[in-house]
Amino acid sequence: MFEILAIVIAILVVAIAAVLLLAWRKPDTFAVRRTVAIHAPPEKIFPLVADFHQWTLWSPWEGRDPALQRSFSGAAAGQGAIYEWRGNRNVGSGRMEILVATADVIAIRLDFLSPFEAHNTAEFTFAPQGDSTIVTWLMHGPAPLMNKVMQVFMNMDEMIGKDFAAGLASLKRIAENG
Repeated sequence: MFEILAIVIAILVVAIAAVLLLAWRKPDTFAVRRTVAIHAPPEKIFPLVADFHQWTLWSPWEGRDPALQRSFSGAAAGQGAIYEWRGNRNVGSGRMEILVATADVIAIRLDFLSPFEAHNTAEFTFAPQGDSTIVTWLMHGPAPLMNKVMQVFMNMDEMIGKDFAAGLASLKRIAENG
């Protein structure tokens, strides 16, 4: 019985060491980026992103908790606007604050509080191209050890990227048809 327990413990130690080694080899930062061409001028798209009240129209996370609690403070829109949320396990809780809001970029400090703590930056860029605007949604930040361990088991770019793509598709639909 002792020999079996020793073997199980040895296998667990080797497995944990392997996961930590793989995690240690991951980069210290991460970035997720998606881009869409929207057949609308930047001035039609910009307010949908710069005003957190408008995010209920297109954000991929807004519909995941019907009882989501939202609060808005700071500026009504643009630099200084603040959005805080508290929801179920599908959306967690956190805070966003617009740090920069110019014609071509909106930069947001994004603080997740639960289900895990993370402090990242989200950026939206608006690049006119003919009668369309190329909109890019980028989130980047540090990758502490727990983030790296998660990356051993899941592809963060695919997981978050599909939500970014869905949000940009909704933003496109609203800007082109609204």
